Amino acid sequence: MKRYLNSQFRDMIVGVNTKVPLESGEYVTAINFDNAATTPPFCSVMKAIMEYAPWYASVHRGKGHKSVFSSELYEESRITIKKFVGADHTKEVVFTKNTTESINILAYLLQADSKEQVILSTDMEHLANDLPWRDNFTLDYVKIKEDGQLSLADLKEKLVKYQGRVKLVAVTGASNVTGYINPVYRIAELAHKYGAKILVDGAQLVPHAPFDMKSSKLPDHIDYLAFSGHKLYAPFGAGVLIGPQEDFAKGSPVYKGGGAVGLVSHDFVEWDNPPNRYEAGTPNMMGVVAMTAAIQTMNTINCSAIHDYEKKLIDYAIKGLRHIPDINLYCCSDGSEERVSLISFTVNGLYHSIVAAILAQEAGIAARSGLFCAHPYVEKLLKMTDKELAYYHQNVDVLVPGLVRISFGLYNTYDEINVLLELLTRVVKNKNYYNNKYKNEARNVGEEKTHFLWYC
Repeated sequence: MKRYLNSQFRDMIVGVNTKVPLESGEYVTAINFDNAATTPPFCSVMKAIMEYAPWYASVHRGKGHKSVFSSELYEESRITIKKFVGADHTKEVVFTKNTTESINILAYLLQADSKEQVILSTDMEHLANDLPWRDNFTLDYVKIKEDGQLSLADLKEKLVKYQGRVKLVAVTGASNVTGYINPVYRIAELAHKYGAKILVDGAQLVPHAPFDMKSSKLPDHIDYLAFSGHKLYAPFGAGVLIGPQEDFAKGSPVYKGGGAVGLVSHDFVEWDNPPNRYEAGTPNMMGVVAMTAAIQTMNTINCSAIHDYEKKLIDYAIKGLRHIPDINLYCCSDGSEERVSLISFTVNGLYHSIVAAILAQEAGIAARSGLFCAHPYVEKLLKMTDKELAYYHQNVDVLVPGLVRISFGLYNTYDEINVLLELLTRVVKNKNYYNNKYKNEARNVGEEKTHFLWYC
């Protein structure tokens, strides 16, 4: 079974056999364990792009055959996406650049009388589901437990505390640091009980597991969902924000211009109906085609099959990492946690960026190191004190602690994981050697801190 899944899924991906250079000058087949950041494209996506390219034209702006065809394809894509995530007829799909833009648009939309409204984010969020809420709302954070998982008890306590003032609970579907899958339906039911709505940041969850927004009549339905094509095997910069039509009909758009309006004079502006009012300018048709093709491909595979296979991969990797001395896993207690296919770790005595450099230069393995744009979460997992954080903030030449992250896609294999485990076993036994060999990697990270490249 493993061999069948490996070969069938792997053949669907562009570039899996690409050779990359090592520090030694040798070339090896690249191993991509950085799928949580960006996935490579499906072959079907590139095929769809090439097939559509001769028909590419303006959307909603012409009567020519190509323009009409492009407009119809654009609207049909909304239907495909809604079906993919179980969004009912009350929901609308707004096309964006990515998850970050989607959440920023929602924050702008909800900001009317915002100082009286409370947004509950959490201690485990990506900055995209934290920073947009900071300026115009009363913002509070649901705590995490000792094992890094979200505290539902604290969520309930805060919902009670604010006595109906909570506008929204904004929570990640799956953490980009630990891989934990949050119980979003239990959270939704709690939020609705206290008069709040729920936003799920689906960037890490939707590409790796089945997701259902559910009927808006159910108490545990999801009000808003955001996710990105580039983590879904679809490049070209498209994302979505899905939410209630009635909510989208209330606000004025953050981006204002052609395509977002009905009639305009110097004296008035008549905003178009959603979703058009939130899609000013020429839309990213290539990105929409790519994302739709990726979703259609995932439907043929079956998202449950993807999740099951990737679970076997991450369980295999975690089991192997546990047997290597001096490796610390974040977070992984008894192995029963619901998670997507990623895990973060540290190696005692080796700076995180050095470990990532070793993986790349010695075996062609792409991994991620740093704080993964989820700074408060990683800071809490590493138990950084306020005093330490202030010190790092005030001293830009000091190296900040971080983690190393590996994240799998449906095309990764057990053999690739074995390469990782063998290399880390060798590295742990020869830390002094590798520290000296790659010491400049840590220095380079320090030099980049002032440009904010070192920790994202």
